[in-house]
Amino acid sequence: MATQEKVIKVINLVKKFGSFVANDHLTFDVFRGEIFGFLGANGAGKTTAIRILCGLSYPTSGEVTIDGLDIYRQREQIKKRIGYMSQRFSLYDDLTLGENIRFYAGVYGLSREDIRQRTAALVDKLELHAIEKKLIRELPPGWKQKLAFSVATIHQPGIVFLDEPTSGVDPITRRQFWEMIYDKAGEGMTVFVTTHYMDEAEYCGRVSIMSEGKIHALDTPAQLISKYNVRNMDEVFLRIARNIEAV
Repeated sequence: MATQEKVIKVINLVKKFGSFVANDHLTFDVFRGEIFGFLGANGAGKTTAIRILCGLSYPTSGEVTIDGLDIYRQREQIKKRIGYMSQRFSLYDDLTLGENIRFYAGVYGLSREDIRQRTAALVDKLELHAIEKKLIRELPPGWKQKLAFSVATIHQPGIVFLDEPTSGVDPITRRQFWEMIYDKAGEGMTVFVTTHYMDEAEYCGRVSIMSEGKIHALDTPAQLISKYNVRNMDEVFLRIARNIEAV
């Protein structure tokens, strides 16, 4: 991680839906420039938590600050400082690739000149000239994924939240996507990523592992592998799952 400055602070976060507890007293910090992995099986409570951190949902209780802003009182300010990529890539199928870029740049409040410059830079960087006028529905999942990430960060936010961003794409595209993540982290952007792929944990600086709404482990991948005396993060997750079942 770039510095020890905390940009996400979560203390005893609880989210309930009736009697169901989706997030059960979550406590963790995320640092500036860090790639933080929020891991767990489907249904563990990851998406519920990330929606709260993005200001899209209120917690039932607990303390949450994003870049110094309070989640209860300053949700609109938080939304302006972050990027967010949902599981469905957040793109409009009936718009062209170029139209999607310009639309989201406008939503994020960029000026016309900034939109023009950043659109051109993005098209050049990803070599999109040949497909800039294609509808999103005509593009393969890998291209949609890369574009959605680029659009989520086109306004150069300090923090980007990625919810299951590599779900449903092939291993090569997944690797390329993580190279894009590393580029942004190298520029000082904080990346908060949820995934149920345990092998992706080893791309992160630190990871938390959730199950049934609770965080059961939080450390660097190397430290967790050492602590549980296993070979990889898949085995760490299996060991944690067995321990939970034994309780």
